[in-house]
Amino acid sequence: MGNKDIGLTHIAFSVKDLDASLAFYEKFADMKVIHQRGERGTDARPVAWISDMTRNFAIVLVENPDSTDTKLGPFGHLGVACKSKNEMDAKLALARADGVLRKEPQDSGPPVGYWAFLDDPDGNTLELSFGQEMGYLIETSE
Repeated sequence: MGNKDIGLTHIAFSVKDLDASLAFYEKFADMKVIHQRGERGTDARPVAWISDMTRNFAIVLVENPDSTDTKLGPFGHLGVACKSKNEMDAKLALARADGVLRKEPQDSGPPVGYWAFLDDPDGNTLELSFGQEMGYLIETSE
């Protein structure tokens, strides 16, 4: 606790089916549940905090089948960097097979890199990328 939890720590949104969303983010963003609570059919809606465990940041998913939340997208998106182009291409093959690949990959060169858009179960946009220079840009702007 303490100083680690400053700055941008999470993004939260409603999902219609928590289990479907958890499976999607585990499969395509290598995220796992770090906290879960609530119960279907009670006032305490099911909630899961998920993280890729690389930084102090989580996505908070709250199940609400009646949600009218605005979707993240079509351009607004969560961006997830892959370890390699091969890893990303393998995930894109799965996304094609699952019918969730919205935009085929393209290479936009530095600093944007190789990227593609996927649809999560609620129609939110997930960008997979390789070669984005976020860390370099942050380090050189200090």
